[in-house]
Amino acid sequence: MKRLNVYLLTGRTIEQGRAKEYGKLSESYKDSVAVCFIDPSDMKKLKIKDNTHVRLTSDFGSIVLRALESTRAPHPGVVYVPYGFWVNQIVDPQTHSIGMPSFKGVPITIEPAPDESVPDIQEFLKEKYGGKLSESYK
Repeated sequence: MKRLNVYLLTGRTIEQGRAKEYGKLSESYKDSVAVCFIDPSDMKKLKIKDNTHVRLTSDFGSIVLRALESTRAPHPGVVYVPYGFWVNQIVDPQTHSIGMPSFKGVPITIEPAPDESVPDIQEFLKEKYGGKLSESYK
């Protein structure tokens, strides 16, 4: 299966802000944040289409997201993921005394993941920590 070494950028989106009003456990929020915007030329190299799943892996973790063709191309070698739970799994948790992890220019590998699903927050936490969210978080 084809893999690419790329750089990760993160930030906020209007869709994310709108969906957050429904709550971070909502399907609307997941649909707006658990996505990866990829340059069309990189999508061709990976032999993937819009709305297919990809795995992003860094030195800090790995996560499956839904791939979307970027409308802000060209930017080959760079992928964009909105801030949120999913991207937090693959950025360096160290803040290097500035109080915020580095969300820009993180080297990652991206590859097709057609047989994998994008985890819900609840699924991920249960798998990783063996627990569930408290009612107060919902």
